[in-house]
Amino acid sequence: MICSFAKHPFYLGVTDIKYNAKEKTLQSSVKLFTNDLEEALGKLYKQKVDLINGQDKEKLNSLLSDYLKSRLIVKVNGKLQLFTFLGFEHEADAVWMYLEFKNCPTPKKVEVSNSLLYDFVKTQTNIVHCEVNGNKKSAKVSNPEKTLIFQF
Repeated sequence: MICSFAKHPFYLGVTDIKYNAKEKTLQSSVKLFTNDLEEALGKLYKQKVDLINGQDKEKLNSLLSDYLKSRLIVKVNGKLQLFTFLGFEHEADAVWMYLEFKNCPTPKKVEVSNSLLYDFVKTQTNIVHCEVNGNKKSAKVSNPEKTLIFQF
């Protein structure tokens, strides 16, 4: 990957979802290029967004949570799951965001609708890894496709 301030040749996001049977939660992380995410948030919310040096973490957490809730939708066994946004961190030229879906039944079917950055990057591809009880499956969607179904 190239410096976060330069344009990069590909647009890729990664979402990891793992079922924690003991806690009955889906634990998830989402990784996106920092500059793409800042640009998308800036255009959407009509304000400058700085995920690296921003001082108001509470405001940034709120923006990120709202953005994810509108573009990352997860259903388990046909039922919509709502997440708690746990926070984010910056690493190299990417941002990692952390989510937790509580009170989740053991997944037999996980449906993921992932359209992160689609409104701003026409060539965006999102890879989703989903793991339940040690069984890991992966798939990808490219704009405008957004729905993935994992059967366990």
